[in-house]
Amino acid sequence: MNRQETAETVALQALGWLLGQPEELGGFLAASGASPGDLAHLAGEPQFLAALVDYLLETDARVLACTADLGLPPEALGAARQALPGGRDPHWT
Repeated sequence: MNRQETAETVALQALGWLLGQPEELGGFLAASGASPGDLAHLAGEPQFLAALVDYLLETDARVLACTADLGLPPEALGAARQALPGGRDPHWT
């Protein structure tokens, strides 16, 4: 499995986690503009997965809860984001 495939797998696991967190899911849907019915289709798009990981990375609490439940080290989400589209772009904020 290459680096992007691994990142997409982590992001899909994170999406599965998010689906079990109604409050967090609502926040993500509001931020992304997606509807629950869109998720199955969008899950196949690397840009959407990048946006999902970006949302999770907004707070330490989300990162820690998600990675703990998935049995991943907290760094896994950051590493996944680096391998997804736009992950290597500089952020000046």
